[in-house]
Amino acid sequence: MMTQEQLQVVVEAGRPARQVTGPVDVDDVSPAGGTTDLLAHLQTTLDVNQLVRIFDASVQPVVPHASLSYGNPVQDLQLEIGTAQQHSCTYRLTLRDEDLGNLVVTRATPFVREEVMLFENMLITLAFPLRNALMYQRALQSALKDPLTGLYNRSAMDSALHREVLLARRNGVPLSLVILDIDHFKSINDSHGHTTGDAVIKTLSARLADCTRKSDILARFGGEEFSVLMNNTDQFGARLLAERICQAVRAAPCRVPGCDIPFTVSAGVATLRVHESDRLFFERADAALYEAKRSGRDRVCLAQ
Repeated sequence: MMTQEQLQVVVEAGRPARQVTGPVDVDDVSPAGGTTDLLAHLQTTLDVNQLVRIFDASVQPVVPHASLSYGNPVQDLQLEIGTAQQHSCTYRLTLRDEDLGNLVVTRATPFVREEVMLFENMLITLAFPLRNALMYQRALQSALKDPLTGLYNRSAMDSALHREVLLARRNGVPLSLVILDIDHFKSINDSHGHTTGDAVIKTLSARLADCTRKSDILARFGGEEFSVLMNNTDQFGARLLAERICQAVRAAPCRVPGCDIPFTVSAGVATLRVHESDRLFFERADAALYEAKRSGRDRVCLAQ
């Protein structure tokens, strides 16, 4: 926790305290009196965004502020509440050396020492519920991610496909799916071993990340099979992306100690039809992939 001496230097010396910074370590510190209700409220959810919103609403009557933001780059979390103002207090939250993220509170007028102390006492109350929520989110993410590549797995892909089909229909926008397969992958494993095969898979996942947008949904749903689900993308755009991926893979072999492993991929492209089911949408893209492999590999085929 920031010491009173630190706060006095910044706040009580009469300087324009535009930013008060410092680590908040909540080890072996008990929440101050008056935080019991806050703790009970915070323990009602394991959703990080909702948790921070509950904390913000609870703090507002005690320490009025214009904005509160929370960020955790490790878990790709960023929440902004309100509009940032000139004066701020910034905290790096840690619990037993575990980084819980950063929290910033701002307003148009400086924070006085008593307010900062009240805010920090309430911040201590947030620490354990926040840690639990972050652990829960990590567990959910692990259940949906392929451990080798970090991309979504088949279960997550199926859920995303169903969700994106509904959204595309509701919003009247195109939705396209690209399914890719590493050509002659069994030969790579047989010739170079499964460790090299894993390296090839990770190389392809990196090429996919380089070629796609952040909004595209990438998944590894089989041994050497991958998919890219693209909202607001028609067949022309999806085909261009698939061809760009094939070219990027062709141009940059997998680098392993002692040698480079060239490889190629085949791709099938489908764009959602009116009233088409998730299953048929996927099956058409899959059929296009097998047509690409049947007709010579290292190419892109469009679904019929």
